[in-house]
Amino acid sequence: MALFSRRLPHVITRSDLSRALAPTYAKAAQVDAEEAEDRLLRAFANQRVLDEVYGGLSAALVETQGPRTTEDELVDKLSAGVQARRGRVRAAELTPAVSAVLVLVNVELGQAPEMMRDTLKGGKGKALLQEGLKALGAHLVRELIR
Repeated sequence: MALFSRRLPHVITRSDLSRALAPTYAKAAQVDAEEAEDRLLRAFANQRVLDEVYGGLSAALVETQGPRTTEDELVDKLSAGVQARRGRVRAAELTPAVSAVLVLVNVELGQAPEMMRDTLKGGKGKALLQEGLKALGAHLVRELIR
């Protein structure tokens, strides 16, 4: 999926994404927030994984954008929210779809069996992963744009 805006990776950086998603990962993996943020940073070093997360965030921004809101206005709101709240994002609800995204992260880190990667590439797994990426993106938009 194409990015919602070319500015998106500059507005919410890899580090910002890691910090914002750390509570969700920490809740799922039962680790502390610092360890969760570190693991996410390492996983997001893989551009493919990072692009997947940006794709979910972009999908959520497209759905959030109203008929009178411009792309730049929405990205500016996101930027303000990142600056104000990136460290205070609450954990997302752990649904099977969100768990699929966390499995992708764990596979990338070597924390989950490699065969799980194939599961996420096939029919139901791929659909569940896409649903999870959109759900995490929507969660971030709700938490950061108020």
